[in-house]
Amino acid sequence: MNELALLVAAAIASGTPLALAGLGLLLNERAGVLNLGAEGMMLVAAVAGFATALATGSDALAFAAGAGAGALMAAAFGMLVIVLGTNQYATGLALSLFGAGFSAFVGLPYVGKKLAERSASAIPGLADIPFVGTALMRQHPMAYAAIALALAAVWFLYRSRAGLVLRAIGESPESAHALGYPVRWLRLAAVAGGGALCGLAGAYLSVVYAPLWVEGLVAGRGWIALALTTFATWRPLRVLLGAYLFGGVTMLQFWLQTAGVAVASQLLAMLPYVATIVVLALISRNPAWIRANMPASLGRPFHPGA
Repeated sequence: MNELALLVAAAIASGTPLALAGLGLLLNERAGVLNLGAEGMMLVAAVAGFATALATGSDALAFAAGAGAGALMAAAFGMLVIVLGTNQYATGLALSLFGAGFSAFVGLPYVGKKLAERSASAIPGLADIPFVGTALMRQHPMAYAAIALALAAVWFLYRSRAGLVLRAIGESPESAHALGYPVRWLRLAAVAGGGALCGLAGAYLSVVYAPLWVEGLVAGRGWIALALTTFATWRPLRVLLGAYLFGGVTMLQFWLQTAGVAVASQLLAMLPYVATIVVLALISRNPAWIRANMPASLGRPFHPGA
């Protein structure tokens, strides 16, 4: 039973960066913007967060640097696709490639360096509860922040006026523009906010989860986060659930290895990505269901007065 609790705890820790990045991308897509640059944003944020933590010793400043780096890259992407009208798909891929190369270049001085292990924060009175305490109540504060952000996203999108306007822009930017809303600026704000969340995810990986910097540290998690938004049908709590599911699959490979299962380590390392492909293949079998849940203007440019 204790091994299962430890597996659940590890799945939550592994799923936290996926949840943060997935929520950020969901915010973008609810506004009608598809950003394929999550991997690049997370990599740049990871090296920014690690460098800041190494220089200052402050996790708060490291997360702020990561969020700022992600928001800055997302804002640059937003200016290109929203203001200048470049293709969202091509620009997102370019952002991802740029982030991979730029992070590898600026991160060269930090390769081989390591931060002190970040201890989990046990919740007094709850951390000692059998199974539940071990599995849920001894996480890093950022894991609890991801849950709080998911709940806040539900309230924002479905209960607040600003969230309803954002969803309206994602469904019909022409109608929102006709009502007097600044569609392009609101989209840009959503993209920058989503980038900040992706930046938090990257900083979490290099400061808390690893905690170190190596080239390609994100290891495809940005692409998995992109798949999560479709898997979750653009709903925040489903993003959270999906992140923990993929986090559990990621940690399962290590659990199987320690259990002595006679399977090649390379095959076990493939598990999270195989799971992503399988989920997307299953979802894609019903395109009508995807269209019914997807923001109607996702990926479509908007030009006022056109």
